[in-house]
Amino acid sequence: MKAKNFLLFLLLLSCLHLNAQSIDYKVVFDISSKDSVSQQAVVREVDLIKSSNPDSKLEVVVYGQAIDLVVKDRSKQTDAIQQLLTKKDVSFKVCAITMKRNNITAAQLIPGIQTVPDGIYEIITKEHEGWGYIKVAH
Repeated sequence: MKAKNFLLFLLLLSCLHLNAQSIDYKVVFDISSKDSVSQQAVVREVDLIKSSNPDSKLEVVVYGQAIDLVVKDRSKQTDAIQQLLTKKDVSFKVCAITMKRNNITAAQLIPGIQTVPDGIYEIITKEHEGWGYIKVAH
């Protein structure tokens, strides 16, 4: 009987341990709007989430009319984005198709911004990998 109770105790303890481990917090943000309020909102939300959950993985995918968000001389969020990019597991990725369509080169981007071949495909890939999805709109 003691062996059964001991095994039951170990099983209960292992269940509690598994339950206590943090759940992966991975979110991909989709922004295609040139609206400055939406652009400011996505930067603010990433900062708030990262501050409250330092282990979170956050990615902002920029495409379409939102391209100015990540272009050095056009973005109103340059300083905030650069600050966020210093944090672990925060990334901003811009669609290469959008860059080509707008004649933007990698040299024109805020330092640390990464490019992806296709912004929508990047979002779909993240969702397939179990990431949460948030469309940023105003």
